Amino acid sequence: MGDIKRARKKYKSPRRPWDPRLLEYELKLVGQYGLRNKRELRRTQEILRRIRSSARKLFVLPEEERVTKTRELVSRLARYGILDERASLDDILRLTVESLLERRLQTIVFKKGLAKTIYQARQLVTHGHIVIGDKVVKKPGKLLTPEEEEMVRINPRSPLAREDHPIWK
Repeated sequence: MGDIKRARKKYKSPRRPWDPRLLEYELKLVGQYGLRNKRELRRTQEILRRIRSSARKLFVLPEEERVTKTRELVSRLARYGILDERASLDDILRLTVESLLERRLQTIVFKKGLAKTIYQARQLVTHGHIVIGDKVVKKPGKLLTPEEEEMVRINPRSPLAREDHPIWK
């Protein structure tokens, strides 16, 4: 067991952390998606690793059980807009980290034009200027469903909601 107050690591470090190609790739993703640090990137990689691992485990199951569990996994990924409902196990195995990073709230705020830069999008989210429906969300790493994506907007109670605010000029 462990101490309740001490959180566990939610990611695995790479085997070769000082590989120049890996460092360059990680730095590119951190900059492109406005991540706070590489820990956020590695946490997303761990989510993808678990999804792909569960997909690989389905290959050894009997046919009828594999079909039902594949449908469950694909529907879960389709609910988040990562894959299409008609996707197969091969499509799950072809997923990349970028496909998950595209579904983050921070990225969607930037893509919708609510912020001028990806870093400003992160700041707007963490300061409570963004709402999904009527609920203020302060987690830039939250994965959104396509329904939630349509409801993302500036908080009406925020000073940014005014048209004459300097951010919009």
